[in-house]
Amino acid sequence: MIGRTKGGMNTKLHAICDSQGRPLNLFVTAGQVSDYIGARALLSSLPDVDWLLGDRGYDADWFREALKDNGIRACIPGRKQRKKAVKYDKRRYKRRNRIEIMFGRLKDWRRIATRYDRCPKVFLSAIALAATVIYWL
Repeated sequence: MIGRTKGGMNTKLHAICDSQGRPLNLFVTAGQVSDYIGARALLSSLPDVDWLLGDRGYDADWFREALKDNGIRACIPGRKQRKKAVKYDKRRYKRRNRIEIMFGRLKDWRRIATRYDRCPKVFLSAIALAATVIYWL
């Protein structure tokens, strides 16, 4: 599963998690940057899976093709502006809530939720520490 959440101080956290909602890979971008930048950064680190669940922000033809080249089927609803609708498995897509739960668990850490750290590297380090604890709990 791939997803993103807005952080404080104009940042976005992009993440990949497994089917159990455990964080696998994280990437921070500026808040005004397109979700495609986060998708491109995380593309090379995707685990060997059959399906990738993502929200509308990750709907791009190049991303779908890259997933297909890696043998991964995309379960990403199409953007509303698309001229041709994209089919996706709605029942499978409902499981995407696990990544939202993972983001909620990360934000249980007050340092992350309130964005105490001004430096993106320090902020990502705090997220990585919280993600490590979440992964093992």
